[in-house]
Amino acid sequence: MGVSDGWVEVGEQVFVRRYEFFDQNIGLILGRAEALVIDTRSTYAQAREIQEHVRELTDSPIGVVVDTHGHFDHAFGNAVFRPATIWGHERCVSFMVRTGERRKVTIAAEEPGIADDLREIVIDPPDRVFATHATIEVGGREVNLRFLGRGHTDHDIVIDVPGTDVVFGGDLVENGNVPFFDDGYPLEWPATLQAIGERVGPDVVLVPGHGDHGGKAFLDTQLESMTRLVELARRVEAGELPLDEAIAEHPFPLHPPEDARRGFERALGQIRGEPTRAEKVT
Repeated sequence: MGVSDGWVEVGEQVFVRRYEFFDQNIGLILGRAEALVIDTRSTYAQAREIQEHVRELTDSPIGVVVDTHGHFDHAFGNAVFRPATIWGHERCVSFMVRTGERRKVTIAAEEPGIADDLREIVIDPPDRVFATHATIEVGGREVNLRFLGRGHTDHDIVIDVPGTDVVFGGDLVENGNVPFFDDGYPLEWPATLQAIGERVGPDVVLVPGHGDHGGKAFLDTQLESMTRLVELARRVEAGELPLDEAIAEHPFPLHPPEDARRGFERALGQIRGEPTRAEKVT
């Protein structure tokens, strides 16, 4: 699946569209006379693009939105979809309230191409939340939302659609890049991936937050890589291995060693009890 392929049906009336900006996947679930969108992208312009593309498949209103987590590229377009109900984990709300305005400034500096668009963003967190599990409806169709443990953030959720083999993993899984660790909990991330694996069958279609979708083998590879990163980081902390050697042995072989440095640094920080980037924001 490439960025120019439009909507791809990965399960019955379950679609994914992959956008060039950040190589991001947006999900769409169609029920009877109602649609659900998974994640809303980075700006209002990008969110409106989703709305336009949804109209290629249905005239039904988008009545429900789900945020896989509160990072800007997944939730800053939320307000465009109102008055739709927006679901997310309970900590997604506090995360967005605490970090949103500061992230608008830092992302504008890092991504000058969307700097002007970021100025109009009003941080609009989910208004419906849950702690561990919620079953919601879109047009009479059930959709499961689950929090299976900390990983990419402290509030990542996975979404599955009963009657299909489709699971949306958000940024707990990422294809084409080393995962982003700055707000992460790498020591717990393997257990969270293991929990996903316990819930999926051999024919699963696993949709990551970014990059091409995969199957059980893709999830297993992500789990092996994350487990290995934590093992190497613990050896560094124990004085058994220099950090540069650990980075040279990094477990994401398709990517340059330096791309894994932040993962090791964050794992070491968690071992030492240091806060995440988001936890430093008060």
